[in-house]
Amino acid sequence: METKFKNVLITGASSGIGEAMAQYYAASGTENLFICGRNKERLETVKQKCEKFGTKVYASLIDVTDKEKMRAWIIQSNKKAPLNLVLANAGVASLKEEDENIYNTFNTNVFGVLNTIQPAINLFAKRRGKSVKAIAMLSSIAGYHGLAGCPSYSASKACVKTYGEALRVYWAPKNIQVSVICPGFIRSRITEKNTCPMPFFMEADKAAHIIGRGLENNVGLIAFPWPMRFAVWLLSVLPNPISSYICSKLPYKV
Repeated sequence: METKFKNVLITGASSGIGEAMAQYYAASGTENLFICGRNKERLETVKQKCEKFGTKVYASLIDVTDKEKMRAWIIQSNKKAPLNLVLANAGVASLKEEDENIYNTFNTNVFGVLNTIQPAINLFAKRRGKSVKAIAMLSSIAGYHGLAGCPSYSASKACVKTYGEALRVYWAPKNIQVSVICPGFIRSRITEKNTCPMPFFMEADKAAHIIGRGLENNVGLIAFPWPMRFAVWLLSVLPNPISSYICSKLPYKV
């Protein structure tokens, strides 16, 4: 299926879902692809893979926690080709709940998302015409309910989920499409570190196709696989004593 997003920007594109989404859009007819990451070698490999489809790929070494560099990169990318989709994908796992890890998790998973979507929204809000304008941000199934096994991670993803759902309604009058992505366990550098059971584990390329189809159809909340989505939804609506008891029995990530 040919994509409606001709100019796409993706953060955290050097591995995992970000890498899979970059290749998905290159294969789907995206004309200009802007990707960033923190590992030069991996990012260059992704760039080369995507260029084989005839897509113009611009790769930049950027940390999403750097607010000013992110803003400048997004503005410059938009000047090269008016962006149609900005995917705030970059994220980290907390692992041990220690001070440095906790702050790093929130800085990347929350403020890194803000550093990505705010410059894009500001550009989209000023743009006239009927060009496609879409924002997508990566949350997680873990964002449905606070999990004792990964408090910082689930809290950071819950923030992204709630903010994205609200932004979708807020920016709808400006024809800005906002979607939140809540995947389960997907093959990535994050899940490689997990020691807990990972039910319904999915390869990144399969996840990319699910996400891609959802964004093409302007789905507001792309949460999968459905058994996990149902389970965490149920956990979120149960009385707190019951949900807390269930969470206390779940395995920790490390």
